[in-house]
Amino acid sequence: MHPRATELIRSLDLVPHPEGGFFREVFRSRSRVCPVDGRSDRAALTTIFFLLPGGHVSRWHAVSSDEVWHHYEGGPLELIVASPDLAGIERTRLAPVGTQERPSHTVPAGWWQAARPIGEYALAGCTVGPGFEYADFRFLADDPHALAKIHALAPELARFV
Repeated sequence: MHPRATELIRSLDLVPHPEGGFFREVFRSRSRVCPVDGRSDRAALTTIFFLLPGGHVSRWHAVSSDEVWHHYEGGPLELIVASPDLAGIERTRLAPVGTQERPSHTVPAGWWQAARPIGEYALAGCTVGPGFEYADFRFLADDPHALAKIHALAPELARFV
């Protein structure tokens, strides 16, 4: 693992994340909101630090709320997203502002997403509103229909399952 990634894990008190990489929640709003989709009330907003060392991936998953990814440091981060029906796949590179890169990207609620660092590591922040709850999180690997579609649509992306 790159020495800076090791240092970030230690200095930011990051722990392994179920989807891959390392994280720590850094903010959970005291304000509560009631989503219009029938979920119970949630924190208005949550934010985590999220680190992907080289060779690690964020496995395909979906969150029931909008999620904004922010690139902080390290190499670019490739964010791969697909609509809930997996009709197509979009790739976005998060990095300092450049020709092909932007420092942030929003994944709409319910969309499938996966990520990988392009380089030794990538440190990002993920802000979710309404706030993140594990009840609102699901892995593509647990959805046989979605799993079959991702294998047919983009077999090379099956390694993110």
